[in-house]
Amino acid sequence: MEASGLAPEEVVLRLLDVIEKDIVPITTEAVKKGNKVFGAAILKLSDLSLVVAGTNTEIECPLWHGEVACIKNFWNLPEEGRPLPSECLMLATHEPCSMCVSAITWSAFKEIHFLFSMEDSRDAFNIPHDLRIYQEVFKCERATRENKFWKAYDLPKVVETLPENGALGEKVTMLRETYASLSELYQDSKGGASSTRIPLS
Repeated sequence: MEASGLAPEEVVLRLLDVIEKDIVPITTEAVKKGNKVFGAAILKLSDLSLVVAGTNTEIECPLWHGEVACIKNFWNLPEEGRPLPSECLMLATHEPCSMCVSAITWSAFKEIHFLFSMEDSRDAFNIPHDLRIYQEVFKCERATRENKFWKAYDLPKVVETLPENGALGEKVTMLRETYASLSELYQDSKGGASSTRIPLS
């Protein structure tokens, strides 16, 4: 984790707070319309201030995954005052799929943090497409989590390595419960008018 001047515990707490306070609210509204539960945010590495957040809006376009929508919002910011990608990190609620990780790579973000793995997306959220696309299209299990372009951090696993992690573990559990409720709402919407606008629902 490259955020300067902050202890790992402070970094993780800030990222979990952004998920709770900045991503969950917009994702909740999007899920009510029939979109998936995936969201993202871009933060400055220097102080972890929020630059922009985004959420899945696949009913508008199947390419608008949470990370891609967030990146679109980022590049739509006025150039004056917009930080460089190298000065930022990408926070994703779910480990980025092949399309999103390509968008992150092409945008030159160097650091990715996520709350749920692709296995979680498959098993807990009943959305198996991420792993299936890697396996069927790219003939590999997944993207590496560290390469010459970026490094990815699994936040719950980071929490497990931290001393005195009880409060952080409780926050992870709370967010898991929040997303379980959002997932139930999304799954219940399948078969409705909005879901017919998502090719891979």
